[in-house]
Amino acid sequence: MAGTTSSNQSTSRTALILYGSETGNSQDVAEELGRLAERLHFTTHVSELDAVKADSLKDYSLTIFALSTTGQGDFPANGRVFWKSLLLKRLPPTYLEGVNFTLFGLGDSSYPKFNWASRKLHKRLLQLGANEIYPGGGADEQHPEGLEGSFVPWSLDLRKYLLDKFPLPHGQHPIPDDVRLPPKWILASFDADLDGKMKIYPSPSTSEKENLKKLDEGSESERIDHDVRPIPNTVVATLKQNGRMTPQDHWQDVRHLKLTVSESITYVPGDILHITPKNFATNIDTLISIMGWEDVADQPLCFIPNPQSPAPAELSAPQIPFLRDWPGFTLRTLFTDYLDIMAIPRRSFFSSIAHFTDDSMHKERLLEFTDPEYIDEFYDYTTRPRRSILEILEEFDSVKVPWQQACTVFPILRDRQFSIASGGELKRVPSPSADGGGGGGGTSFDLLVAIVKYQTVIRKTREGVCTRYLSVLQPGSTLKVKVQKGGLNTSVKQLLNPCVLVGPGTGLAPLRSLLWEKAAMAQTFRNKHGPDTPVPMGPIILLFGGRNRHADFFFENEYRALSRVLDLKVFTAFSRDQKQKVYVQDIIRQNSRDFFRILCELQGMVYICGSSGKMPQAIREALIECFQNPDGGAPSTSGSEDASEREVGGVSTTRQAAEKYFMDMEKVGRYKQETW
Repeated sequence: MAGTTSSNQSTSRTALILYGSETGNSQDVAEELGRLAERLHFTTHVSELDAVKADSLKDYSLTIFALSTTGQGDFPANGRVFWKSLLLKRLPPTYLEGVNFTLFGLGDSSYPKFNWASRKLHKRLLQLGANEIYPGGGADEQHPEGLEGSFVPWSLDLRKYLLDKFPLPHGQHPIPDDVRLPPKWILASFDADLDGKMKIYPSPSTSEKENLKKLDEGSESERIDHDVRPIPNTVVATLKQNGRMTPQDHWQDVRHLKLTVSESITYVPGDILHITPKNFATNIDTLISIMGWEDVADQPLCFIPNPQSPAPAELSAPQIPFLRDWPGFTLRTLFTDYLDIMAIPRRSFFSSIAHFTDDSMHKERLLEFTDPEYIDEFYDYTTRPRRSILEILEEFDSVKVPWQQACTVFPILRDRQFSIASGGELKRVPSPSADGGGGGGGTSFDLLVAIVKYQTVIRKTREGVCTRYLSVLQPGSTLKVKVQKGGLNTSVKQLLNPCVLVGPGTGLAPLRSLLWEKAAMAQTFRNKHGPDTPVPMGPIILLFGGRNRHADFFFENEYRALSRVLDLKVFTAFSRDQKQKVYVQDIIRQNSRDFFRILCELQGMVYICGSSGKMPQAIREALIECFQNPDGGAPSTSGSEDASEREVGGVSTTRQAAEKYFMDMEKVGRYKQETW
């Protein structure tokens, strides 16, 4: 139940907006909620969850959470410390008494544990005595109008509620949407001679500038880029291989990347490698020309608190926090390395740039896109055609953003996540010695990357910012990378269990990691107990889906070698190799006895990896039918208890029992999904 607020909190008007974000969506929501609160004259602080202590929530009259769910119902990486702090058994049920909160969850309904993290947080906050002042909301990535379809109506209702429960003093009114909120931080010219305490941003050498130009030219000359950005918590990785796995005439360019780092880094199947891309020089030149920044594009800059902001700067950090300690960067550097001009913009971007045009028609049109009544039109203009920020600024060419406020207008260029495709012996860096024996030190990572390139409804070619960047890099290039714990959460015991691995397309990446990890465990066991001793590891089914066997049967040559170490059976579904399309769910139905044996008779596990959306649900339905009728044929639709209940492997053949068995697999962690 929504509660009420105390009078002293009502007058203090302080709001804390906390986010747990994996890909940046929850952070975007939090920043928008921060602006909403500021317009209602709340002193507002926006922060990631792990940057605050739970007991500090009492210092604010209102706390709003924006929280994504990742993996198998898990918290995002930047919220796990905060969540663990709430789980301490010694905390009394009055620990968060006096804390007023509401929350907005973000998730994907193709996952079994949809919006699980926000549900867990909600329950725990109430257990610790916090007061939910407004009912929480939630967004689904599968929503036909995207995130905005759920968030916009919820945020509008929240605004009405806050105005009612935190009334403004007589004579004071909310800051109108057509009045720009002053940024807390702005850019300013930097004189290196005035500050000797800070590190100076590393300027690219002449050769590095030439290489950046070559990235644009797309020529066959050597294209090597060395990433010198001071990105926190990253290590330098060297690109060793960037080979195309699909034929040149195939519709999709899929790459097998190998990277090595000098550090010894532990990772397990399902873990993720973060890579921050760069923008291309031609696009940056276009932006600089549109904005009229030619004279200042290469001047050294720094962040300073905005003297016109009523809120103290210590309540927030600059948009790129670590650059506060690395002055001397330029506008060109910011847009090459840190700001996203190829993203599909949020509604807030249109609201922001509308302040920077004197063209009344342009201003009116831009503001229309921010109107909740036109949310379908906003979606049709931005998301459906995948229209980029740069294209919008080319169309609305009267918009001239002051360079001092560039970082408050343009979104941050976020790192991209790639499932690691290596495991077992593939983690070791090959020895440089002639005989190839031993390890070379450091750690190796394999990635399986589909280069994103497609056309939309407006017939313009779209390219993924990160995959375009990766596609032109030659071996010898260096990148800044970060390893993050993934969502599969597979224990050693689970690695020994029988399992079914289903991975269409590049969903094969984490499954390949699993296979090589299992192979290493089996080999270690044989080395210790002798080659003839049976390995205590269950059988494995790998089900791979693609379009054509000759074009995209990734790592086909590895499965025979892995089968000599593992009890491995490989099924394939190539949808275009015959007149009637065949998908992975069809193969499950055609071979239901094999899948039933592993998942029901042997109590095995199933891993589903690949594209989110319809694929996971289609596999789920095929498995339920398999549990219901393992010998094939038309399954019974009866769910009644008095229906024929022939049991195979202890599982009833009624639909009701089959669904219950599947849900029980989810509850005990025998069903794992990693989709994107």
